[in-house]
Amino acid sequence: MSKEVKSLPMVALRGMTVLPEMVTHFDVSRERSIQAIEEAMQEEGQKVFLTAQKDIEDEEPGMEDLQQIGTIASIRQVIKLPRNLLRVLISGEKRAVINTIEFTDPYMRANVTVIDNVNETPELSTDSEANSANLEAMARGLKEIYMEYVMRLPKYPKDMIKQIQEYTKLCQVVDQIAANVPLEQKDLQELLEEPDLLKRYQMLAFKLVNEMQIMDIKEEIQKKVKERVDQNQREYILREQLKQIREELGEDNTISDAEEFEAAAAKLKASKEVKEKLQKEINRFKSSMNSPAENGVIRTYIETMLEMPWDKAVKDHKDIAYAKKVLEEDHYGLEQVKERVLEFLAVRALTRKGESPILCLVGPPGTGKTSIAKSLARALKKPYVRISLGGVRDEAEIRGHRKTYVGAMPGRIAAGLRSAGVKNPLMLLDEIDKVSNDYKGDTFSALLEVLDGEQNYRFRDHYLEVPIDLSEVLFVTTANTLQTIPRPLLDRMEVIEVSSYTENEKMHIAMEHLIPKQLKKHGLKSEQLHISKGAVWKMARNYTKEAGVRQLERKIGDICRKAAREILENKKDTVRVTESSLHKYLGREKYTYQKANLTDEVGIVRGLAWTSVGGDTLQIEVNVMPGKGEMILTGQLGDVMKESARTGITYIRSIGREYDIAEDFFEKHDLHIHIPEGAVPKDGPSAGITMATAMLSAVTGQKVRADIAMTGEITLRGRVLPIGGLKEKLLAAKSAGMKTVLVPEENKEDVEELSLEITKGLEIIPVSHMEEVLRRAFDIDQKE
Repeated sequence: MSKEVKSLPMVALRGMTVLPEMVTHFDVSRERSIQAIEEAMQEEGQKVFLTAQKDIEDEEPGMEDLQQIGTIASIRQVIKLPRNLLRVLISGEKRAVINTIEFTDPYMRANVTVIDNVNETPELSTDSEANSANLEAMARGLKEIYMEYVMRLPKYPKDMIKQIQEYTKLCQVVDQIAANVPLEQKDLQELLEEPDLLKRYQMLAFKLVNEMQIMDIKEEIQKKVKERVDQNQREYILREQLKQIREELGEDNTISDAEEFEAAAAKLKASKEVKEKLQKEINRFKSSMNSPAENGVIRTYIETMLEMPWDKAVKDHKDIAYAKKVLEEDHYGLEQVKERVLEFLAVRALTRKGESPILCLVGPPGTGKTSIAKSLARALKKPYVRISLGGVRDEAEIRGHRKTYVGAMPGRIAAGLRSAGVKNPLMLLDEIDKVSNDYKGDTFSALLEVLDGEQNYRFRDHYLEVPIDLSEVLFVTTANTLQTIPRPLLDRMEVIEVSSYTENEKMHIAMEHLIPKQLKKHGLKSEQLHISKGAVWKMARNYTKEAGVRQLERKIGDICRKAAREILENKKDTVRVTESSLHKYLGREKYTYQKANLTDEVGIVRGLAWTSVGGDTLQIEVNVMPGKGEMILTGQLGDVMKESARTGITYIRSIGREYDIAEDFFEKHDLHIHIPEGAVPKDGPSAGITMATAMLSAVTGQKVRADIAMTGEITLRGRVLPIGGLKEKLLAAKSAGMKTVLVPEENKEDVEELSLEITKGLEIIPVSHMEEVLRRAFDIDQKE
């Protein structure tokens, strides 16, 4: 920076910055500025110092109110204008920094130091030729950016473009471009205050590129706005033209959408509250004609309201004989369900209305819970609506979304009513046990309002905003388990258990329903494919393992496909599938049942278990070996079964004297309890008496009857507690060839409810204490 100091008249500019090489003009109105210009005109060289004010509203700025770096300029022309104005044409020359302001009256005079350009000819490389090439490349690059920038500016002077293109030195290009492009004042001030040429070059290039990006964004936004406005204008013009054409053609019968809505609302069977809400929305629809977005939302809402069956109901079918016939046609067995439905119909016929029950069908997969609901709808001649709740976790799925949201729609309940077309359909809520919750609300609580008879006559859907009467809807729900259903919701429903099918029931279902269904599905006639009862029986026992009949139906489908191919390839008229030829169509057997042992053994007892695919038998084995009194449990036992084993060993130790067991026996021996198929987890409160019997047999050496099976939980004092899943367990015992089954005394009533088909061939003995269990297992009465 040089030490050249000058004393010059000074003019404070408002909202303007002058750069070196800039030729521009400005108007002067303040008396001090006019005096400064006149003084500069009288001095040698006609020089004036120009700097910008920080605040353009300040009339008498001081040292601290001015930018410290300004420009020394030559005055080229002064023109006097009316109202005591001067128009001054100047040419910027050099940067300068204010040292002091000498005086401010009658004009401002400043003592300034001239700032030389830094790096006016910068050395970018040690090689002079390379350095020259780099500087020329930078100058050309900046000129290209400048050309791209000014081409976007309307009415930019072409002679200025030509003039700048003639400059070759980087310093000239930077100063000339900075002086002749329309940048904001703060950007010009930053360029003025930067004496380093390279930094000024980078700053200018960045600002020009940034300005072009802003122009691109602005242009894109304007284009989108224009397109939207043009589209709205086009739609408006087309509507007006269509209206005019209709008038010219004399089509007076053509009425507006609003009039159509009003006519439909007048015919709608609904309460006064609903009609008032509907009329209010129609009025809003009329006033929103010029706003397509709002108009579309209101139109959708009105159409939804008009489609809802507010007071439209289907007449109940009260023919009990017809309902019984339909239920018998569609399903084999399920007596409890059929009886409950017929009872409901009888009450409905007598009271003419009756309270609609909420039936909850609970059972394993594939047992026909969903098809029962469909048959019930057919028996009642009601519209059938199925709503799958599996995985629903948003409360809005049930209650609907507020219509202020984008894409709002009614909840599943309201949508189900709309699709049914009546207010009293049969509505199936499928998989209610698989509903989940998250941060969006409690779905179970929303279902509580739907299924509660004291609340659902005024169910509020968030989208519709008016109450819906659900009291006449016949709700049927299905679930695989009751464990995940909250107690308050479960309390509102009448639970009907749909238990596992027996093999005989599976055979009847297959022959009467599944085979005809699959024949029709695969394009076969009954005379083309014949499957024997023995083949169906074997499929149910050895090719499927399930509580329902879903896998069995798939196996029948496999046979139908292979039979269809055989008929076409071998030109056969009929294909017969028997028990002996079944492996030809389905391959080797997948499942085998572990039969009863042929001989009585020590430490081996057959237990019974319930699984999600029916019942099964568990052979519990116990070995005794010298040790330190430890108890080893293997076979993937759960916590409940481990506790049952500990309870059983405690009970055995308490009665050790009765069986002549040495007092120190359990301190010198280890017990190993194992349940085969160790890869399969096992748990449940029903194996207590089985493990206790096996342990006592192993300790005393007494043999346990091979044809006896047992189920029940044990207490420390030897009481036998009740269990669940008795039907499935007895079916498993029967399949395994057991002759005697010990069940808890408290399950005696459950045994009486079972059909003869299940209990036939089994000696079912109720027991209340371990003494009875041991006496039967060791066959002590017979030995005595």
